[in-house]
Amino acid sequence: MASSALKTHVSSWGYACFLTVNATSIWGGVFPFLPMEFQTAEVTLTFYLAQALAFGGAFVASMLGSYYFPRGARRMLVALSALLVFTGSACLIGAMYVEALALALVAGGGVLLGIGCAGMFMLWQRYFASLSPTQGNFRLIVGSALAPLIYFALYLVPIALTAFLVPLVFVPLCGLCIALSVREMRLDQPMFEDVPRDHPRVYRQVVVDYWRSALAVGALAFASGVIRGVALLHQELAAVVNSASMLGALASAAVLLVLWFRMSFRFGMTTVFRVVYPLVITGFLLLPWLGAGYLNLFAAFTYLVFSLVQMLMMMQCAQISRDRGINPVFIYGFFGGVAYLMQSAGFLLGWMSDFASLDGLESLFAVAMVSSWVLGLTLLASTGTLFKPLASRGTLAAEPIEFMMPEPSAVKTGKAAKAKEKTRGKTSREGAEPPKKRRNRPSATADAGAIRDRVSKQCLQLQHEHGLSLRETEVMELIARGNSMASIAERLVISENTVRTHAKHIYTKLDIHKRQELLDMLADLEG
Repeated sequence: MASSALKTHVSSWGYACFLTVNATSIWGGVFPFLPMEFQTAEVTLTFYLAQALAFGGAFVASMLGSYYFPRGARRMLVALSALLVFTGSACLIGAMYVEALALALVAGGGVLLGIGCAGMFMLWQRYFASLSPTQGNFRLIVGSALAPLIYFALYLVPIALTAFLVPLVFVPLCGLCIALSVREMRLDQPMFEDVPRDHPRVYRQVVVDYWRSALAVGALAFASGVIRGVALLHQELAAVVNSASMLGALASAAVLLVLWFRMSFRFGMTTVFRVVYPLVITGFLLLPWLGAGYLNLFAAFTYLVFSLVQMLMMMQCAQISRDRGINPVFIYGFFGGVAYLMQSAGFLLGWMSDFASLDGLESLFAVAMVSSWVLGLTLLASTGTLFKPLASRGTLAAEPIEFMMPEPSAVKTGKAAKAKEKTRGKTSREGAEPPKKRRNRPSATADAGAIRDRVSKQCLQLQHEHGLSLRETEVMELIARGNSMASIAERLVISENTVRTHAKHIYTKLDIHKRQELLDMLADLEG
């Protein structure tokens, strides 16, 4: 990992400003900065429903639009997205002063903010996906860590000014940072040049391979939506939910950075869901029996988890775009559509709990039962227990998010670098054995994840020594086994253009130029 990729960039600050805008609008955090008398149940419900449906609907519309109108998906509508967010924030402010039109302005503001913030998310997703995994993930994590610092700094500003700072300062600043960042985007990559209807099988396969991951994200979004609906009925929770979301982003980003600089690791969204599932479902089951103090803690935990998942979802979608060569708007729209529509459903459940009662028990009892049922079914579906695995044999399904440990001295070029790599391979048996990591996922060959023969073992050794991704290692092994670009594309269900791009990245990392040099490198390794 080149050290130049680990420098703070304007995009990190821009993304941090956007997350601050998002936290003060989409999640309702702007209301602590508005007069309490304005925060009636009618106003808040109108706003939440309008923006939630517009937000989730915008993701679904983006997914469909990128498939049927790919040329339009290439356009970077920075000014339009910023204008929608600005106008939505202005509508909320206007609703305070024009009482006769308050509900209409609140509803309009919710719709505009929902669509505008979804558009901003798409812009940032495309930008981070266009970068290398190292640069994209690092800038995304740093931006997520900076956002809470900016958000909490708003509490130092007089409340009378805070609501005006969002549309007048943060929204233009965010738009400026996006405009500066997208200048370095390379739009000649397969993911941006792709025309989905030319090879629909690739896109169908992506949906088949990743619907479980999207459902896992959606389940945690559903849990956060329930708490959000309950918070609407308990105004004291509003600040807790928003602050917990920001603290969760800070803690998650800090933990990821610390781990990343200490080791290489990989995990998937279903893994995250399985880890937090026992805690979330236990929290819901205890919800009716414990007091307001517990409700505050559980709300904080739920939104802390969701902030982590939201960040990981962007990384996962960016990696899918690079590995599969598909439009980043399509895959992010798919994940976001599932997640945020399920969050809207959870919000309605939490809000309607105030009208439910079972034999005199607390209204939260119904919330606990329904939420536990939804989470349980999602766990069964996402882990393949409820439905049989749908991923076809011969494809790479649900690749985990990869974090390769930084190596400051990893930038080596020329014959000296290759000689050093060969020496490391030859002395590996005399000293420490190279780590024998198995790929815990489906492979392009029948016996997935195992070291099958000498070529397989050599490719894994090159992966560890040169920092190849899982997908690049897979493509490298298929190239070494004599497969053509067309046969590799057919086996992995990706386009030939994407295979050529992976081959180019492989050759660059290995500092070679053709297949024969790859075979020579493999032959020089101890196998």
